[in-house]
Amino acid sequence: MSKNRPPSQRQLKAGELIRRALAEILAREPIRDPDLRGVSVTISEVRASPDLKHAIVYAAPLGSEHDPDVVIKALQRCGSFLRGCLGKEMQMKSTPRLRFMKDESFETAEAMTRLLQNPHIQQDLDKTPE
Repeated sequence: MSKNRPPSQRQLKAGELIRRALAEILAREPIRDPDLRGVSVTISEVRASPDLKHAIVYAAPLGSEHDPDVVIKALQRCGSFLRGCLGKEMQMKSTPRLRFMKDESFETAEAMTRLLQNPHIQQDLDKTPE
C-alpha cells in the first residue's frame, strides 16, 4: 500500500465538511484562549486521514497583526474544545482528532508575485521563444 496515494472522494468530502464546520464554529463560539481573542482565523484546507479519525487543519490568522505561530499553538490548545463542538455539529461515526498547521499558501503566493515582478525575471518573461 502506497503512502503517496491521492485522497479518496470520501476523504475530500469529509475534509470540506470539517473545514466549513470549523470555520462556522470559530466565527460563532467564544474562544477563551487569550491568544485567539479578537483574531479572525481562516481555515483554508482540512486533510482527513483514510479512516477519518485524524484531520490536519491548515489555518492562518487574517491580517498581519497576529503572529501565525502563536495562533496555531492557541488553536492546538483549543483542539479538544473545537473537536467537541465539531462532534455536536456533524453527523459522523467518530469525530476526528484535529492537528493544526500553519497555512503558508498565502505567503508562498505573495513571494511568487514578488518574484515575477522582479525586473530581471520580467525581462525573461517578456522574451518570445524562437
